[in-house]
Amino acid sequence: MELRHLRCLVAIVETGTFTDAAIELGLSQAAVSRTLASLESELGVRLLNRTSRSVVPTAAGTRVLARARRLLAGADELVRDAVSGLSRLRLGYAWSAMGRHTVTFQRRWPVAAPDVDLRLVRTSSVTGGLAEGACDVAVVRVPVEDHRFDSVVVGRERRLCAVAADDPWARRRSVTLAEIAGRPLLVDRRTGTTTAEMWPQDARPKTVDIHEVDDWLAEIAAGHGVGITAEATAHQYARPGVVYRPVRDAPPIPVHLTWWRDAPHPATPIAVHLLTALYAPPSNT
Repeated sequence: MELRHLRCLVAIVETGTFTDAAIELGLSQAAVSRTLASLESELGVRLLNRTSRSVVPTAAGTRVLARARRLLAGADELVRDAVSGLSRLRLGYAWSAMGRHTVTFQRRWPVAAPDVDLRLVRTSSVTGGLAEGACDVAVVRVPVEDHRFDSVVVGRERRLCAVAADDPWARRRSVTLAEIAGRPLLVDRRTGTTTAEMWPQDARPKTVDIHEVDDWLAEIAAGHGVGITAEATAHQYARPGVVYRPVRDAPPIPVHLTWWRDAPHPATPIAVHLLTALYAPPSNT
């Protein structure tokens, strides 16, 4: 069974006759009849009842017709996506995009790449949506250990501790890793940057698994624990009830831009250059 068989079936039903279907498909009427017969033979059921005046789907034909239309629509969408893919760059991310740089990146993009439409896509996966086909490049803060992908560090971000607004730590200027070890710590083991290895083996905090940033924020606001996150999260998810404070002795988090090694989007170098410039420390001169 091929797509041409399904297109033939749909054309016959929608035009109402084999003659009109042949005209629409650019085939002979005999070719249309053979194609339909081939489809019916492949499926082992009769799909159409034919009279001298009309063509009516059978019960099986009605079911097959509905599925055929969905399959053809999906195939057409695939073709459109393949053709238009180079004129659109989908930038994926798991939790936060580029933090305080996100809006500036979006505003500068049309100048840097006027012929490429930019779309931001959030996908809760280790690759920020790359492996799932949801994006063309992705901002990730945990290195992707997969030979299919290539990446570059475009910048670094401070680690912040998120606490409830009425927590005593909310009145402090900073906290330490040793202090955090004594509190329940909310972590996302799939895409998060916080791991138990940040503490000595005999002084690690009790961790609670969280899989979505909204759940993470809700639990912290309720006082059920604290969290450590990249500075970008504080900019993208400023929420009432949650306060962010620097973790003064924690190492910064590298920000990676990742893409498919064997098929990089042509606009990838532009994204790398723009993000690297945005993350670059200000010049002293």
